[in-house]
Amino acid sequence: MYFAVITILPEMFTAVSEFGITGRAVQNKQVTIECINPRDFTTDNYRRIDERPFGGGPGMVMMAEPLAKAIEYAKSQASQHGCATDAAHCPVIYLSPQGGTLNETKVMALRQYDAMILLCGRYEGIDERLLQRYVDMEISIGDFVLTGGELPAMVLMDSVIRRLPDVMGDAKSAEQDSFVEGLLDCPHYTKPHEFEGLTVPEVLLSGHHANIAKWRFVEQVKRTKQRRPDLWQQFTPNAEQARLLKKVKDEIK
Repeated sequence: MYFAVITILPEMFTAVSEFGITGRAVQNKQVTIECINPRDFTTDNYRRIDERPFGGGPGMVMMAEPLAKAIEYAKSQASQHGCATDAAHCPVIYLSPQGGTLNETKVMALRQYDAMILLCGRYEGIDERLLQRYVDMEISIGDFVLTGGELPAMVLMDSVIRRLPDVMGDAKSAEQDSFVEGLLDCPHYTKPHEFEGLTVPEVLLSGHHANIAKWRFVEQVKRTKQRRPDLWQQFTPNAEQARLLKKVKDEIK
């Protein structure tokens, strides 16, 4: 997958391109990440990419022209990587608190694209005309405001890259994550057996795989009901989960 990130702070993205699972995916050429600075597409000596808003008010607004040129350049780069550049294969995504919230369902949809162009805003935002003409979707990571779109872009990239084929060392690690099946994850334990007076649940030491699977499912349900009742209300069990819910209904009350 090819990612083009339009940002005035390209240095921030070494956190994704050089470290951890995402960095390994870049090293293994499973993913390409290219940062494009809109200042490189300005025409004045100050490389200005922002101006005061029409109508007055505080702050500055990012100008449409350098961002449009940066997006066109990003599409040309995507094409050189063998990616189609239409919205169906390479969407332009604006990281914005006004966008739809990123969740596991959306992550699984995003991983189907060949490429994506991530637009990171700053200041008071971006000229609306640029959004109307060039942006295919807006995505938020939550109901709060950050100083720019760089951190949300990194969150999106990390969540998508780890779900690409053969990126995770063990594909089952991703399959067992929170939200993948509509529930929060279960508790996890490792050595030592006892830590500050707390011990590992005996069922995890039993070697009885069916009992372990049942315990984990019960803990997932309990955590989801307690911590995220909104998720529990939306949860629709599959056939196996429905069978287990009937079996353990007394344990999860």
